[in-house]
Amino acid sequence: MSSPPAQFALGIGLTNECNLACAFCYRDPSRVDRLSLEQVRSIIECIPVRSVNLGTGENGLHPEFPALFNYLREQPIKLTMTSNGFSVAAVPDADLVAFKDIEFSLDYPSKAEQDEQRGEGNWDLLHEQAARCNRLGVPVTFIAVMMRSNYDRLADIAAIAKQFGAALRINVYQSVRSDKYALTYDEYWNGFEALFAKTDVIAIGEPLVRAMAGLPPRTGGCGVGTVRVTPRATVQPCVYWPGVGAPLDVLLDAGSDVVNTAAFADARSVPQACRNCDHLAACRGGCSGRRRLMGMLAEPDPYCPIVQGKTRKLTVRMAETRDMPKLESACTTIVTAR
Repeated sequence: MSSPPAQFALGIGLTNECNLACAFCYRDPSRVDRLSLEQVRSIIECIPVRSVNLGTGENGLHPEFPALFNYLREQPIKLTMTSNGFSVAAVPDADLVAFKDIEFSLDYPSKAEQDEQRGEGNWDLLHEQAARCNRLGVPVTFIAVMMRSNYDRLADIAAIAKQFGAALRINVYQSVRSDKYALTYDEYWNGFEALFAKTDVIAIGEPLVRAMAGLPPRTGGCGVGTVRVTPRATVQPCVYWPGVGAPLDVLLDAGSDVVNTAAFADARSVPQACRNCDHLAACRGGCSGRRRLMGMLAEPDPYCPIVQGKTRKLTVRMAETRDMPKLESACTTIVTAR
């Protein structure tokens, strides 16, 4: 049994609709799903919430987005949104200032590559909307997926983010729909080494990286302090968790004790092979979502050097901490360019 946190970091996908069709996205593009205002209200009322991030699809495409936004902005929470720029552009200035952070998805350091992957004009849209957030005083974060096509250039993306006073948040690509962009063992570690050589660290949630950087155990993360509600009205411990998830009623009935349901317990599980490891407290067997996706939840993370009889020490320089709503959310790493 796990003790529920005082407050949760809640991720809500109001819809899985998107104006783009990125090949590496985890959302289900085969159908349209939407949460209703009544469902969102029930979610907020059933658990104590610290922050809410609107992600998954482009939330501005939800036909009831204004009503949903007006409800959420009135709650005592830190409201954030992840967007390719489309939803941000759709929000008037007077409403945009209600967000505590806007995350822009930027996966390449060049306009040609970004537009080729995400759609023509996306690079310019991101830059225009990030500049607009700056003018309005809305905090900005850039987010990148670390994958085979960009793993060695993430520091260059961090430098672009810094032009807007923004940090870069990085999630390692997970093979939800395809392993085309999945990192090899060497790409994973070489990517982080190259990143840390040119950036300072605000937070590391990627378990193996945290352990090899010599950082202490974290307090939040998947299975502990985060809850994900999908547009299909299902509940997951991690945005990458395979399967459709548990019905929303599970969360509404259990409340904070949702952390003791099977999926959340699985997200906290530790492989037997890891139980005597010196890095156990910080690593916990690596990313459980990745292990579950690969059908090897009971095995160590495939990127673990220890089980391969190797060593890996990462040298990191810590940055001044920032008040960022997603610091303890998922297996994410946040850096700022030097």
